[in-house]
Amino acid sequence: MLNVNRIGVLREVARHRSFSGAADSLGYTQPAVSRQIATLEAETGAVLVTRAANGARLTDAGEVLVRHAEVIFAALDDAESELRAVMGLEAGRVRLATFSSAAASIVPLAIARFRDIHPKVELVVEIIEEEESIPRLRCGELDIALSNDAEPTPDQPIERIHLFDDPMYVALPVGHRLAERQKLRLRDLSDESWMLGSTTTCPDTRMFKRACHAAGFEPTIAFENDDYHAILGFVAAGVAVALIPDLVARAARGDVVIRSLGPRAPVRQVVAAVPAGYRAPAAMAMLEVLLAIGSEWQRAGQSCVYA
Repeated sequence: MLNVNRIGVLREVARHRSFSGAADSLGYTQPAVSRQIATLEAETGAVLVTRAANGARLTDAGEVLVRHAEVIFAALDDAESELRAVMGLEAGRVRLATFSSAAASIVPLAIARFRDIHPKVELVVEIIEEEESIPRLRCGELDIALSNDAEPTPDQPIERIHLFDDPMYVALPVGHRLAERQKLRLRDLSDESWMLGSTTTCPDTRMFKRACHAAGFEPTIAFENDDYHAILGFVAAGVAVALIPDLVARAARGDVVIRSLGPRAPVRQVVAAVPAGYRAPAAMAMLEVLLAIGSEWQRAGQSCVYA
């Protein structure tokens, strides 16, 4: 079996392109680095490094070994992080991905609470949509990925944990003919032009179209945009109307009108996608915070009145 320490020496030689640079970085003597590389070459049966006038260069075999070394050392770093997390959450890391409307609403609340409870755990937060976050979750680059799509992912070791329901409302421009009505039905807006998210990637758009078909009409699409704040700008200008989630509606700009679609309004589910099976204690702690924040957010929404 190859020696991990010697592989680390080879990686340093590759980084510095010299035996002396690797020796300085590692705190070794240059002869010691040379011995480590010679032993590794004997173990592999391949020449890994060649010396040239401009420094040390990896052979093709050396390049292969260093490429795998990066994966090996990244995995070791993750293992050390999890071990620290197991020892009382005095350290560790949680890598969280969130879609944009959650990033502007519940995620800051969850981060603030988590830091109060576990100040020594590192948080890494990225704002990316599901088509990117789920593949990265599956290959171990993320611990939790927030999603507004509750549909299961076939043949993937991913579990989706329900956090809360996020009802949809209609956004109208000020002065719209229906703006004074407190409650609307979707079919009341069948003649309108609509702003939607991308039809190929946005689960909200798929849900909206299903609701329109159930109400008996095919919606007219004015434009597509995946940024709800941009969509509200178009609505405010009178270009179109839009269906927006409660996560966005509670902070809507003042020049649009938000109206309920009644008890049969479309509702999206906000979920936390996590790897099936074992989860690090730090990730479990973040999941508990997200569940609590989601429950509080939903209860607060039940008392909201859009007027």
